[in-house]
Amino acid sequence: MPQASGCAVVVAALLVGAAGGQAATLTISCGSNAADAEFCGRYAQEWGRQHGHEVRIYSAPASATDNLALLRQQFAARSASLDVVTIDVVWPGVLKDHLVDLKRYSGGAEAQHFPAIVANNTIAGRLLGMPWYTDAGLLFYRKDLLQKYGLELPRTWPELAAAARRIQDGERAAGSADFQGYVFQGRAYEGLTCNALEWISSYGGGSVVDPHGRVTIHNAQAARALDEAASWIGTITPRGVLNYGEEEARGVWQNGQAAFMRNWPYAWAMSQAGDSVIRGKVGVAPLPAGDGAGARSAATLGGWQLAVSRYSRHVPEAAALVMYLTSAEIQKRRAIGGAYNPTLPALYRDPELLAANPFMGELAEVFENAVARPATPTGLKYPAVSRAFWDATHEVLSGRMDGAAAVRRLEGRLLQTRRAKW
Repeated sequence: MPQASGCAVVVAALLVGAAGGQAATLTISCGSNAADAEFCGRYAQEWGRQHGHEVRIYSAPASATDNLALLRQQFAARSASLDVVTIDVVWPGVLKDHLVDLKRYSGGAEAQHFPAIVANNTIAGRLLGMPWYTDAGLLFYRKDLLQKYGLELPRTWPELAAAARRIQDGERAAGSADFQGYVFQGRAYEGLTCNALEWISSYGGGSVVDPHGRVTIHNAQAARALDEAASWIGTITPRGVLNYGEEEARGVWQNGQAAFMRNWPYAWAMSQAGDSVIRGKVGVAPLPAGDGAGARSAATLGGWQLAVSRYSRHVPEAAALVMYLTSAEIQKRRAIGGAYNPTLPALYRDPELLAANPFMGELAEVFENAVARPATPTGLKYPAVSRAFWDATHEVLSGRMDGAAAVRRLEGRLLQTRRAKW
């Protein structure tokens, strides 16, 4: 792959430069789930051993919302405690004043990554993060249970609800009293924003705020989507889902106690692990569509980037670590070992990678056409927009408000947040 080899040359040059100076102690903030911590820490410390530096691992909070809040506190204090930080796809505009421009250190390697992700990470011409992996929401399902109950893979949310209820009732009757039809991320945090955006977009209800900055959430399709999701609580989904993040949903799923799950691609590798009770029984598909006019399958764009703090005492070494971790070699190893979707198009043609993760080739269209959260049009106010959105959604899921009332009230709150401009 010419693209990958070119990137490797850039990384090698950076590492030679970094190794030429004094030994440095760097701290990297890895992701919060188990696979993130394992693969991020492993390869970061591997780089440290190879080049005479010590790399310490900082475990970020499990909630992306809490993670961002803590980063903002540390940056406001100009803390040098973190050198390399992992940032969500919606954070570059929020953290732009605290991150190093990596163009000084990349040697042009960013050109090998998906252009849309690089553009997302570039603010006012400054490259604030190197793409680390990309994500989109997916439907995980039990192939064996669909076969057992003679069911087809559901293509719409109502079909999923019916299939989940059929399997749940059958498994409970057979003695599995805690078996659930469907689990997802229902806690009031950024993960719920991702789920709710998928529901609303799949029903043709838009993206909360459109690319021009107009608030579009107050519509019948959005209300219907939220009411549909609320109907799952206590029927095919446990009430406890209102406190689930990614790992809580995966825990139920991987213990063999759910028929369907919405999660990110990382859950594939963990479901297939040697100690997984559902190993070999798992299928992955696009999320269901809504029904009616404008309905389609929709997946929220996710993914994480590696950035360097402006307050690091070892910026060149931290940048070299970032370039190593985002290289084709490491992205391929992470994809094979942890099912992380690479940000280098060339890797999607790699036979070894596709053999380990067949769904990456089969679902390439999902990743290419994922729905973006309204972070770009709302800029620094995106955290407030997202919080208002997930709070409104949680109110509906909790049964305290119906969809129509929630989107009406949310519109007013967002207009107040925007005021004259975003």
